[in-house]
Amino acid sequence: MERILVIFAIAVLSGSLAGFGQSRRVTSNSEETAKKANNRTSTPTPTPTPTPEQADEDLQTDGEVITVSTELVTIPVKVLDRNGRFVGGLTKENFSVLEDDAAQEIAYFSNEQQPFTVALVLDMSYSAKFKAEEIQAAAISFINQLRPADRVMIVSFDEEIFVNCEPTNDRRRILAAIKATKINFGTSLYDAMSLVMDRMKKIDGRKAIVLFSDGVDTTSRRSADLTNLREATELDSLIYPIQYDTYYEVQAMKNQGVVVPPSRNPKPGGGQKSPLPFPLPTNTGGIGTMEAKGTTRAEYDRADEYLNDLATRTGGRLYPASTTANLNSAFSRIASELREYYSLGIYPKEDATPGSKHKIKVKVDRTGVVVKARDNYSVKEGKK
Repeated sequence: MERILVIFAIAVLSGSLAGFGQSRRVTSNSEETAKKANNRTSTPTPTPTPTPEQADEDLQTDGEVITVSTELVTIPVKVLDRNGRFVGGLTKENFSVLEDDAAQEIAYFSNEQQPFTVALVLDMSYSAKFKAEEIQAAAISFINQLRPADRVMIVSFDEEIFVNCEPTNDRRRILAAIKATKINFGTSLYDAMSLVMDRMKKIDGRKAIVLFSDGVDTTSRRSADLTNLREATELDSLIYPIQYDTYYEVQAMKNQGVVVPPSRNPKPGGGQKSPLPFPLPTNTGGIGTMEAKGTTRAEYDRADEYLNDLATRTGGRLYPASTTANLNSAFSRIASELREYYSLGIYPKEDATPGSKHKIKVKVDRTGVVVKARDNYSVKEGKK
């Protein structure tokens, strides 16, 4: 590790600095996060009266307990024919719901024609497997497959978090926000997801989060993976992670060594940033020995579990992406799936106690179809 490659990361640094400042930044520090979020020029989305809706997908959560954070229980439902094709055009009257084998009134219904809001969350850390241009092109292709009334929020992150645009259906603003994203240092994945999930709770209507990341976090300060997963359990949004594996690329970078360029935001008494996903310790002359954070096999296994759990707990699905072709395919399939589910809502029994678990079964008055829906829920502790 004594001899260090000098050229590595210089081009990325110059490109990152050139685009810095185009988006509104939200740092990982909680006080700074609140301050900068309040100072954004975009008009904040108002907090509406909560509408009972929830995303879903064709993944049936057999045996998994879904905790609900509000009195109303939302049930994402997908109806397929014998060939696996989505059956659209159904109404509230076509559905029935049983809770613990007793018929329940459907208090809320949303069909596949209702617009939705998508938070597109892009990991722009230096370890990204794809170039910035490839990520942007795939994201733009995804946006182009959405319907005109669908709204999109763009959030990107490296060590810091950027709300590139608030939820909007203005395609020019959305495309400009995507093109403003830049590769940079660090990976504050958990902080970014916490911020996005908090914002999605305040948005009305059908919702989904599409997360593009390898799942490895190295620089979050406020949140952790387990915190994110608890938040996801109470979330009324689908989460679709698109995962790429950077393990071998990171090992190669680690073994080669790098020159540590000057930090764009130097902190008094602090060391310089590494252009890798893991930080370097404070050193002399800008060169130091690498710290292993974010590079071990165990951390990548943890990332796999984290992304899978985000999808499973919210009714979404994880898509792998190792090439630009399957990256585009993943975005395309998610865009299609977001148009192919219904949302039903029921109120728990009046005597339901916090922590109690209940079976639910969704039926459709059609023959030759398959109904995909979660089969249970748990009344949240402290709620009744």
